[in-house]
Amino acid sequence: MQVGLVLGSGLGVVAERIAVRERISFRQAELPESTVPGHQGCFLRGRLGGAEVVAMCGRVHLYEGHSARDVTAGIRWMQGQGVERVILTNAAGSLNPQMKPGTWMMLGDHLNLTATSPLEGGPEFVDLSEVYDAAWRRRAGELAASAGVTLAEGVYAGLRGPQYETPAEVRMLRTLGADAVGMSTVLEAIQARALGMRVAAFSCLTNWAAGMPGAKLDHGEVMATGRAAAEPMARVLEALAGG
Repeated sequence: MQVGLVLGSGLGVVAERIAVRERISFRQAELPESTVPGHQGCFLRGRLGGAEVVAMCGRVHLYEGHSARDVTAGIRWMQGQGVERVILTNAAGSLNPQMKPGTWMMLGDHLNLTATSPLEGGPEFVDLSEVYDAAWRRRAGELAASAGVTLAEGVYAGLRGPQYETPAEVRMLRTLGADAVGMSTVLEAIQARALGMRVAAFSCLTNWAAGMPGAKLDHGEVMATGRAAAEPMARVLEALAGG
């Protein structure tokens, strides 16, 4: 059984651990191409640890002018390749004082604040009571603890972007119960669940969100923090893909 991986900003170190047999560009797969620095725009097919994987290196976003269907085309492509389980990753801003930049958060739930859905256009009433697979989350927690990796669990708020949030918006998100905020992942998770795929998702907390003490928002620093934090987590994701 193949496992899908979606690798976000600065997380290419995970791709470096894959024994690659085939590289397929987004263009070859007839998918929209990303314009965001740090997003390679290709699929890698090979082995990661003991698992057969299809890794999506980079993604496209709503803020690039794409539709929700475009944003989730990679999930549908992987499902068409036989992927039944998918691990999503992203870079996110922390809203929780207990979750410091440079650490990771496992998604237990999300808030879709993008005002759209990949399921628009028909009565596709998908049950999202458990978007992120509970058994997979428990396994990830065990693997992270064994590896000495700090892995919190929380709620991710997905917004459209591309601008970062204002301090007032951050206060709103915290009131709504969000622990981290970013511009991806939620639509991919919805699409994957609609296709019957098991989903796990992880945010690399690269910065404090606006208005939080010490907040400084710069895309270059987001990617640099993501790269530094990715190495220890890569081992956890490798083991999770294999189990």
